Amino acid sequence: MHWRYRHTVLALCTFAFFATMVGRLAVSPVVPQIRADFAISNTVIGVALTGMWLSYALAQFPSGVLGDRYGERAIVLLAVGGTGVMSFLVAISPGYAVFVVCVVLLGAFAGFHYSTATALLSRTYDNIGTAIGVHTIGAPAGGLLAPIAAAWIGVRYGWRPAVAIGTAVAVPAFVLFALAVRSTEPQRPDQPMRERFQAGPVVELLSRPPILFTAVIASVGAFVWQGTASFLPTFLIEHHGLSSTTAGVLFSSYFVVQAVVKPALGWLSDGYGRDLAIAVSLGTSALGMALFVVAPGIVGIGVAVVSIGIGLGMAVTVEPRFMDELSEREQGVGFGVVRTVYLVISSLGSVVVGLLADAAGWAAAFWVLVALLVAVLCALVVNAAFDLGY
Repeated sequence: MHWRYRHTVLALCTFAFFATMVGRLAVSPVVPQIRADFAISNTVIGVALTGMWLSYALAQFPSGVLGDRYGERAIVLLAVGGTGVMSFLVAISPGYAVFVVCVVLLGAFAGFHYSTATALLSRTYDNIGTAIGVHTIGAPAGGLLAPIAAAWIGVRYGWRPAVAIGTAVAVPAFVLFALAVRSTEPQRPDQPMRERFQAGPVVELLSRPPILFTAVIASVGAFVWQGTASFLPTFLIEHHGLSSTTAGVLFSSYFVVQAVVKPALGWLSDGYGRDLAIAVSLGTSALGMALFVVAPGIVGIGVAVVSIGIGLGMAVTVEPRFMDELSEREQGVGFGVVRTVYLVISSLGSVVVGLLADAAGWAAAFWVLVALLVAVLCALVVNAAFDLGY
């Protein structure tokens, strides 16, 4: 295969996604240390993490608008550069209040990347499912590096240097993207910004039955992903009694599995239908989450990691379902709208899981996630069986 410019775009979009993910995921492995340093509970640290993922979600829609107005390249650079700066500020936060503000801004800058980069790739590739599958490798690749590195650094040097790895990764990603990716022609450079934020077109878009149903599926999948990404290392330490290092390695393994299977899930989605691929993702997610609670020993936990790693790669099966329903002119802002909606809902995963863990224990918190996945899987089967058109 000859290397072409589109491969450079895909590779650097993936690297940029990797950088924004490292910035966010570097926090989770050191949650127990942050919690001890600031003398706060699981619920309180969950509020901070929910704030980060909520701001990430809210940035999706405006990122699409800004990408259409100024070009995708500029907005991706803003996302990566902002992630690097805010990771550094999180690391030097003198108190919990400042920490929360910086974490929320970190999520907002990171949120400018994905919708914009996906729109750029949709203009570059015909097989968007496969391209999205490769692009989203950036997330599990970030999940591979961040937990192991942050856990190792956190044990030896404290949580602040651990969180700062987000800056170390964002700087080279910013430089390479700036040097190698060409400026893109804005889709709507002259349309007033206020017109893009009118409620009518947004409501019309979200009222389309296939988009509404896909948003429900995406919301549940991302909610479970969110709760898992925020608390899985802490769950493994406090529920299963594992060491911080072992928990970090298992958390990283979860992302390794995602990195391996996401292109295959994208291929399955392109070749055999979106709903079949989504059903596979939901089923394996539910199985893996249940095994986390009931599986004995490190082998059982390992099987759970593999299962949920396969299942929670479901973004590459769900997001092409959105893109199938959007015209080319709708894809930038339209995709940003639906991502904002389902990620706003999913951002509650951190605080809900933290609250359930404080109130009823880790097992109960994870059983709630299993129930959500099974409910959506049943809805998907009913929609297909009765041809309801959602």
